[in-house]
Amino acid sequence: MAKPRAWTVEAIVLRHADFGEADRLLVIYARGRGKLRAIAKGVRRPLSRKAGHLDLLTAARLLLAQGRDLFVVTQAEAIATFPGLREDLGRFTHAAYAAELADKFTYEEEEHPGLYRLLFETLQRLESHPDPDLVVRYYEMRLLDLVGFRPELQQCVVCGETIKPEPQFFSPMLGGVVCPRCGGEAAGARPVSVDALRYLRHFQRSSFQGARRARPAEAVHREMESLMQGYLTHVLERRLNSPVFLQHLRRLPGE
Repeated sequence: MAKPRAWTVEAIVLRHADFGEADRLLVIYARGRGKLRAIAKGVRRPLSRKAGHLDLLTAARLLLAQGRDLFVVTQAEAIATFPGLREDLGRFTHAAYAAELADKFTYEEEEHPGLYRLLFETLQRLESHPDPDLVVRYYEMRLLDLVGFRPELQQCVVCGETIKPEPQFFSPMLGGVVCPRCGGEAAGARPVSVDALRYLRHFQRSSFQGARRARPAEAVHREMESLMQGYLTHVLERRLNSPVFLQHLRRLPGE
């Protein structure tokens, strides 16, 4: 049986780049098909009907045709454009971070069931939730579950002892929390407070309905952010771009 030459998919635009005189190269995450690269021909022309449906962080229903090297977007209809993100640079940067993680943790045409829905719901939450930092911490934990890099937060990764409610250590290299007895000798271990660990464990085991009621102090937010960035950088073996820009925004007057 001949393979189909065209598919209709729901997808979120993770990133894009200009290509040629009027085309645009898209990296999308599609429900049921995973990450794909596609070319949108003529989309940069002033009268293109597809342009507004293929913006960064837009969810759209796409008709993709199989090209020689890339899929070709032949039709596009926006499902959700998330205008609340585009009106707030801080929220948009958090959303770009969520997309960057989805991009870096996936390979082309590798589907992770649940990831499309998680990303779509995270963009919705970032539009309206009063604490976007909480939204992305929850997203990080759920994403790591889906792609197979769940950090161990319940037992010491060195000796296996159950973690007690006291200051601990966390080792990105070993993939989880280290008890005080083992922390001094664990590779790359750094201290983690009781509150930071408690909230991370809460995000790891809870639905968003439960997680959304958390109210971490600002210092705890920054501690969790630093810890997760260390872990994600180690797993990916590269630094992420969006967190650097987000830190720059925080240093601006009035932010």
